[in-house]
Amino acid sequence: MSQTSYKPPRDCGLDIIYCDDWLLVANKPAGLLSVPGRGPDKTDSLTSRVQKEFPDALSVHRLDMNTSGLQVFGRGKEMHRRLSCSFRERGVRKSYIAIVTGRVKNIIGEVDLPLSSDWPNRPRQKVDFAKGKPALTHYRLLASSVNPFGPAMHSCEHRFDTSLLELQPVTGRTHQLRIHMASIGHPILGDSLYGPEAVNGAKRMLLHARALIFAHPANNVRLALTCEPSF
Repeated sequence: MSQTSYKPPRDCGLDIIYCDDWLLVANKPAGLLSVPGRGPDKTDSLTSRVQKEFPDALSVHRLDMNTSGLQVFGRGKEMHRRLSCSFRERGVRKSYIAIVTGRVKNIIGEVDLPLSSDWPNRPRQKVDFAKGKPALTHYRLLASSVNPFGPAMHSCEHRFDTSLLELQPVTGRTHQLRIHMASIGHPILGDSLYGPEAVNGAKRMLLHARALIFAHPANNVRLALTCEPSF
C-alpha cells in the first residue's frame, strides 16, 4: 500500500455471492483491504466486515486493495485448509475483467514472464528472468475503444484508446495481472503503481475478479460463480 492515508469505502453491507455452512464468497469493493493491514488505521477490511456476521469465516486468498470482485472464505479451519490447498495447487480457475490503455491487437494471447519483488521499490514487483518465479497469464480481447469514464466524457473530440480484456491467471503471483499488462505496453487504467500518470484518470483501478470455478471442499461438486464489474 502507498504511504497515503487509507480511506476505505463506506460499509453499506456485505455483497454475498454464495454462502453455505462450509464457505462463502463475497464481492469486495475497490479501495477496501482484503485483510486487516498493519496499524490501527488499517483494521477495516472485507475479512473484518465478513467476520462480524460470520465469525468462523477465514480468508482463503487476497485481492489487491484497489481490485474489486470475488473473494473466498472458508468457514472453519478445515474448510479453510481445503480451499487453500485448491488455490495453491491451481485447482481454482480464475477470470478477471480489466480495461487497459491502448488497443490490444491480438484477440487472444498470453504473457509468460517470471516475476520477483522489486525490493528497493516495494511493494512493486518486476520481471526477473534470473531469479523470478514463473508467471503465466492468458488474455482475450472483448472490446476496443471502451469509455472508462462514464457518459459525461462522451464528447466527439475525446477518443478512448482502450481495450476491455478478460484475464485468466494460471499462476497467482503478487501483482501478476497488473505487471503483465504493463509489460506488454497495456497497463490497467487507474493503476498508479505500474501505469504512467497520463492514464490514471480513472477513479479506481479498472480490474475486477469476475469469475471463479472450483470444487466445493465438502462434497466436490463443481461451483461456478460470477459477479459482474461496476465499470
